[in-house]
Amino acid sequence: MKTIESFGIGVVGTGAMGRGIAQLFAQAGHAVSLFDAAPDAAQAAKASVADALGRQVDKGRLARDACDATLARMRPVGTLADLSGCDLVIEAVVENLDVKKRLFADLEALVAPDAILATNTSSLSVTAIAAACKAPGRVAGYHFFNPVPLMKVVEVIRGVRTEPSVADTLVALTKRTGHAPVVAQDTPGFLINHAGRGYGTEALKLVGEGVAEPHMVDRIMREQVVFGERGGFRLGPFELLDLTGLDVSHPVMESIYRQFYDEPRFRPSALAALRVSGGLLGRKTGEGFYRHEGGRQVAVPEPTPPVAAGPAPFSKVWTPSGTHRTAIADLVEALGGTVDDRHGPSADSLVVLAPRGHDASWAATESGLPGERCVALDTLFPYGAKACTRRTLMTTPATDPALAEAAQRLFGADGAKVSLIRDSAGFVAQRVVAMVVAVACEIAQQRIASPADIDLAVRLGLGYPLGPLSMGDALGAAAVAGLLDGMHETTGDPRYRPSLWLRRRAALGLKLTHAD
Repeated sequence: MKTIESFGIGVVGTGAMGRGIAQLFAQAGHAVSLFDAAPDAAQAAKASVADALGRQVDKGRLARDACDATLARMRPVGTLADLSGCDLVIEAVVENLDVKKRLFADLEALVAPDAILATNTSSLSVTAIAAACKAPGRVAGYHFFNPVPLMKVVEVIRGVRTEPSVADTLVALTKRTGHAPVVAQDTPGFLINHAGRGYGTEALKLVGEGVAEPHMVDRIMREQVVFGERGGFRLGPFELLDLTGLDVSHPVMESIYRQFYDEPRFRPSALAALRVSGGLLGRKTGEGFYRHEGGRQVAVPEPTPPVAAGPAPFSKVWTPSGTHRTAIADLVEALGGTVDDRHGPSADSLVVLAPRGHDASWAATESGLPGERCVALDTLFPYGAKACTRRTLMTTPATDPALAEAAQRLFGADGAKVSLIRDSAGFVAQRVVAMVVAVACEIAQQRIASPADIDLAVRLGLGYPLGPLSMGDALGAAAVAGLLDGMHETTGDPRYRPSLWLRRRAALGLKLTHAD
């Protein structure tokens, strides 16, 4: 076999993914042959790459000679047989198992015995595709993300029979392109699509329970969640679903759920299915969870803070003894409120609870407190005076509405926005972040990928502020396990059970990124 530097690359299927893959390898110095069964499609793909590179030249981002050299390395061909001299052939054709299996059987008969055959499938089993070949060890998954030149992560998927040297070669080739390779086992969703189940799926469950509206969930995840200098999520879960298209996202949710034999962590949302059936797909249809005009999301205005009407419904704020009592008291005083420091709350005091994983109703009843005077404050992320841009308050079903509005005014007195939500085991931020971490822990436990590759892949592929295991480490493994235990206890839903990876590391005081 040739050296990595001189590898000839073949690409079958020249749609958006195929031509992006071809461009990437051509820019890295490889000769690339492009084939598509549709007449003139390969030539059109090269022309499309030429247009894209030409725009970069016009903007001064690419030298003209580099553009010309890249295009010179791209060669459209008319038959599969023209790929016979390639050292690696990557298919990017329709997501149909039978089509891919026929293609791989045909390719195997054409290329050299030591040539590698790779599939860019995002949803099909690499092992099943490889079963069409007499030498399945030469077949691997090679999953790129769209747009290929910009998305800097590539999944190298080991099928059950993939030879280690094949995966090693693909890793080395990827590094030559400047992209980051991550190695994963052949499982439903591979690594990135699998790890992404915690974010949108839990957000949909929140909305399905009537806890909050989609735009409120998005604001909380973008503004309340803060991981140091990295901040929160760039897009809220519903903004992301609208961008991707619910017709794309929901089938992935259903597929991964079914392929894992109805694993509760991945349970899809009936709300999403209903919206797909109604054509509310997101930006592509002009309406999803948001309206879109001219390809731009129409912002939902921030609610006007409530204005006091009549006498104040409480004169003091009381908090039960516990980890956050002193910090909440300091916040109340900094915001101009008065702290009730009695052993129990006065009859006219607002009771502020700080549950972790449990809901406000549970926290009130566990302490024998009057539900009508209780609100809960999310304390998972910074919430002190002038220390945050958004706080989340949660009511019990019995909470006096006038008291809830007054609490909202108090906790926004320093200029922070306040989201007032209905009762929920784990608020919004606690639930979503805990599930993101929980899913990643189970991926690590199943040895689908290494902890380092899980974090790298999710950060680059999904744009999270940190990798999910690093998120868990930032909060503390024991804290995340406590959140999930509280959510599990409150709801009885097995989706919230902590992974053994998380439980063991929490018990031993290890980081979630600690490999074994």
